[in-house]
Amino acid sequence: MRYIFLLFAGLALFPASALLAEPAEAGHPEARPYDEATDATVAVDAALARAILTEKRVILVMGANWCHDSRGLAGWFAEPRFAAMLQDKYEIVYIDVGQRDRNIDIARRFGIKSINGTPTVLVLSPQGALLNRKSAPKWRDAASREEDDIFAYFDQFSPEL
Repeated sequence: MRYIFLLFAGLALFPASALLAEPAEAGHPEARPYDEATDATVAVDAALARAILTEKRVILVMGANWCHDSRGLAGWFAEPRFAAMLQDKYEIVYIDVGQRDRNIDIARRFGIKSINGTPTVLVLSPQGALLNRKSAPKWRDAASREEDDIFAYFDQFSPEL
């Protein structure tokens, strides 16, 4: 009985919908991984440290669970096709930006002055160099982009392993 209680208690702390893609009415997957309680600076620093060790790149997805396009991009990332490519080549950090008023210091740290639309997606080298300065803020239509176009975009930045 105690094990069942612990299992349910653990599940309550981490909702499955936070990471699992769920079908959306719009015909694309959605996920809700943006957690306002996460210390974004710690998460980014940890991802960069892992990236140096593993020679991966880092993707910072600056969005919010209220945002259709942020949920759409996160949903695509959870799909098997994307997950296989991303897992091997990237460290991914989902950063909650609230109403575009939270964790803006993270964007500024990498040369993005403000969050004008969500998601804003930064692709970084393991050393923290921003690789997609011009296109980083142009993801606010992520939910309406074609799957193959999204895949090709991130595949182009992936390091050769």
